[in-house]
Amino acid sequence: MSRLTHVEHGPYAPPAPARELTAVSADGARLHVEVHGPADNPAAPTVVLAHGWTCSTAFWAAQIRDLAVDHRVIAYDQRGHGRSPASRACTTDALADDLEAVLAATLGPSEKAVLVGHSMGGMTLMAASARPRFREHAVAALLCSTGSSRLVAEARVVPMPAGRLRTRVTKRILGSAAPLGPVTPVARWILKYATMGAGSSPGMVEACARIVHACPRTVRHAWSKVLDVLDLDHGVRGLAVPTAVLVGTADRLTPVVHARALVATLPNCVGITELAGLGHMTPVEAPELVTSRIRELVSTYAEIKEGSA
Repeated sequence: MSRLTHVEHGPYAPPAPARELTAVSADGARLHVEVHGPADNPAAPTVVLAHGWTCSTAFWAAQIRDLAVDHRVIAYDQRGHGRSPASRACTTDALADDLEAVLAATLGPSEKAVLVGHSMGGMTLMAASARPRFREHAVAALLCSTGSSRLVAEARVVPMPAGRLRTRVTKRILGSAAPLGPVTPVARWILKYATMGAGSSPGMVEACARIVHACPRTVRHAWSKVLDVLDLDHGVRGLAVPTAVLVGTADRLTPVVHARALVATLPNCVGITELAGLGHMTPVEAPELVTSRIRELVSTYAEIKEGSA
């Protein structure tokens, strides 16, 4: 299990949940789940947040703090991340199993939610798109800074022309099993270059660095191998609910080409938001804009769905 590390003060400090529980996945993997928001208002619309590779529920601190005022917000740690113990099973099917387990543990029969996934969390939504619980509960989705295939080939972390050499070097860097070590000025600079826009504030960089460096290197390495061969194009075609796409134009890990491919493939795309100059960590880099997009999906789809039931 990872050592939990995150900022303790300011807008990126994770708020205390109203309730914590453990969801058990199909293979017995145990997942840490947090429920935020008004416990005395069962009619509050529900949002489910799935974080990305090397992150944790702390990554969503800004969204949780804002949405929990009038939404029920469910956030969980992907297996091996945050407070969820590591598992031998690191596959896209496991990601889908885990999401189904979280939905089963937190939502009542036919209860609807807007599902939001960042990076590997977005891939989780794609992997689960055909699953019964996903189709039962998802009323709309937001895919943030993510892609469905060719992740290593399209990544621009390495400043080289596209081609076999860049792909080989990128694969070696992203797939490294070396420990990240403490959060030093050099570590912050590397993380900012690779994952964030040039205008990201020191507070944003610090928040992301602490979260990413808390991920155990064995977990980081295991999931890097999954991302290396990822092919979820079929999952995108199966994502039938209204789905919005959001990306930073300076994203080096999942560049805009991925977002535009998602838009072209999704059967029910309801728009793309391209955030100029922002990198891969869009929920941290542009918290108000990401939260606003989530609120738009809730007001357009979740509230209408509940009112018509």
